[in-house]
Amino acid sequence: MNEQSKTPLAIIVMGVSGSGKSSIGEGVAARLGVHFIEGDALHPAANVEKMSKGIPLTDEDRWPWLERIGREITASLAKGEGIAVSCSALKRVYRERLRSSAGGHLYFIYLDGSKELLTKRMGERKGHFMPASLLESQLQTLEVPTGEPGVVTVGIDATIGEIVDASVKSLKAIL
Repeated sequence: MNEQSKTPLAIIVMGVSGSGKSSIGEGVAARLGVHFIEGDALHPAANVEKMSKGIPLTDEDRWPWLERIGREITASLAKGEGIAVSCSALKRVYRERLRSSAGGHLYFIYLDGSKELLTKRMGERKGHFMPASLLESQLQTLEVPTGEPGVVTVGIDATIGEIVDASVKSLKAIL
């Protein structure tokens, strides 16, 4: 829980594809004792099909997905339970929509890495629907959340354990 407001903790682990959102999200959730949801599992089938074919998503494609993530956050907080969700949250308007769903009580862990490292990681993944060819469109869409409230930035040029540690430490510093 967030000690200041006693509101359950709601976290979005964000970044472009290949940044480690799922692995870091699972680790952060386990460390903080909150439920983790893989945001990719909430995509409508049409989005997954589009991305699988190497077609970038549009804002219109993303809104239903973001609404579904928002409903998951709202439901979790209404039950008094903390939650962490992996979600690219590429644009500020997307993050604002998610903040609104959480009643303003939402924190973001932005996973930041070089294009070279992201490309390497995407090339090493097995069985993921998102092809490496879409990384460039995600990087072009990304509005870095520097200066936004409730955001911590964590570099991804480390082990999963080190990134989880840095994420939890940075998050606790702003709670």
